[in-house]
Amino acid sequence: MLQFQIQSDSDIPASKQLFDQIRFAIASRQYPPGHRLPSTRQLATITGLHRNTISKVYQQLEESGLVESIAGSGIYVKAQRHEDASLPDSPLFSKYPDASQLIHKSLDQLLWEGLTLTQVKELFLAAIDWRLRCSAKVLVTVPNRDLGAGELILQELEKALAIPVQLVPMEELPQILSTTQSVTVVTSRYFIAEAESIASPYATRVISLDIYDYVKELAMIKELSTDTRLGIVSLSVGIISVAEILIHSLRGDDLLLISAQASDRHQLLALVRSAQTIITDPASYPIVKQAILAVRDDLIRPPDVICSENYIGEKSINLLKRELGLG
Repeated sequence: MLQFQIQSDSDIPASKQLFDQIRFAIASRQYPPGHRLPSTRQLATITGLHRNTISKVYQQLEESGLVESIAGSGIYVKAQRHEDASLPDSPLFSKYPDASQLIHKSLDQLLWEGLTLTQVKELFLAAIDWRLRCSAKVLVTVPNRDLGAGELILQELEKALAIPVQLVPMEELPQILSTTQSVTVVTSRYFIAEAESIASPYATRVISLDIYDYVKELAMIKELSTDTRLGIVSLSVGIISVAEILIHSLRGDDLLLISAQASDRHQLLALVRSAQTIITDPASYPIVKQAILAVRDDLIRPPDVICSENYIGEKSINLLKRELGLG
């Protein structure tokens, strides 16, 4: 079980601290689809929060489309549609026994619903053909408030998939989908509920991506000396916001935390002049190094710069490749 930490003397409400930590655990797949969340009693013991507060946090998570409540069982991480119904990509059932079992289970269910084998075959072939056609065009979507996250996803997918990928603000997605057929929409699990709500009327395929879990970086932060001046730099305002919450929950006021978007040069130069250690995403890393060179005459000692791994987890990218028929 993850060890959630709540800073009781913080200006940030305890419920928001817990909400953001659980949401991060889901988005980074530390809590994968189908995972049962701790009971309110367990979390109350761990965090010291009242069970009513935890229940409200779980209700927020459910309203966000991230979890679902199963009566008499508990709260579970909600699987998205593409995770619930992945079709096998090989007929070699003896070689892939798990896939064989899934296919036979699906066939049994469809036959029970009254379909014939011929109809089932047509449905499967149509679904596969639709997925292949959707793979021809991939759109990355995020809200306008965090286009930096979309830029990170775009850069990493273009490199990993070696196919054209287009970034579309979520606010413009309805207009694009109304004139586009056979497209795959990709977004972070943070924004999956919004994306699916927009795409639903257009029968568009939507796939969520799991973000990198930042376990190494958080472990390093935990070991930093008290009063260390720690800088956080990213293209994404959302990443910065979540990082501030997580670091504050982990260390409280032990560290002097400074943050800047890579696009804000004035703020970035101020950060590199002050920070002793800087953590940045891969896309922002060269921008941070250039900023350090620009103020090198003002520095007694250059800050240590730590570049995190990709924003999107490797397993999630590999799954996307298979979903698109690229691997």
